[in-house]
Amino acid sequence: MTTGATSRARYEEWHDRHQVDREADAPWHRLVLRHLDLARDLQGKRVLEVACGRGGFAAKLMTRTSPPPRLVAADFSSSAVRKGKAFADDLHLASIGWEVLDAQSLGHRDASFDTVISCETIEHLPRPRAALREFWRVLKPAGRLFLTTPNYLGPMGAYRGYLRLMGRPYTEEGQPINNFMLLPRTVRWIGRAGFTISSVDAAGHYLPFPGRPPRELPWLGRMRPLRWLALHSFILAEKPC
Repeated sequence: MTTGATSRARYEEWHDRHQVDREADAPWHRLVLRHLDLARDLQGKRVLEVACGRGGFAAKLMTRTSPPPRLVAADFSSSAVRKGKAFADDLHLASIGWEVLDAQSLGHRDASFDTVISCETIEHLPRPRAALREFWRVLKPAGRLFLTTPNYLGPMGAYRGYLRLMGRPYTEEGQPINNFMLLPRTVRWIGRAGFTISSVDAAGHYLPFPGRPPRELPWLGRMRPLRWLALHSFILAEKPC
């Protein structure tokens, strides 16, 4: 079995074990919604959500005021896509197109989307920078990318280092690929892919404890400079005209 086939099989098994996130109210979802301009990014636009998972956020976007006329929801896992489509069908959301795609090689024409959304995706890819180049390629000039990914510049990164020293692998809810992402480097990668950075935001300051869930410290979120240390990072970028 090839490496790609192995990864696909592991993600199929991972998605089979999880249900649709019907609320789609994770910190990264809230960051995207905070920066979405309905008129500019959704209304009348062609939208692609890369690595849509089991479809909860795609469905949420289509139930907002002035949803896009067409949203393509794509994921590497056919199991995830199948669950997402069933969920959308239950809600009678017929304007979502469901596709099995690799974020590192999107099967769409150049400049075919107005908006690309990528939530918690590139940290789980073998070649994250290849995916960023693909996002740039399929966006129209002046199109916008909404991207979230973890940022291990703060205490959670130190915790990952501690686990490595102890010989214990770190995973995000059991996912097979978990790249060590740093917000400044992610910003640099997006710029090198050809984008202009419009905004950087973040949320979630946590104090990790071995053997226990991390404790969130919400008061740190009120200190704007500390966003560079928050776990949930967000970048809004635009493809130049």
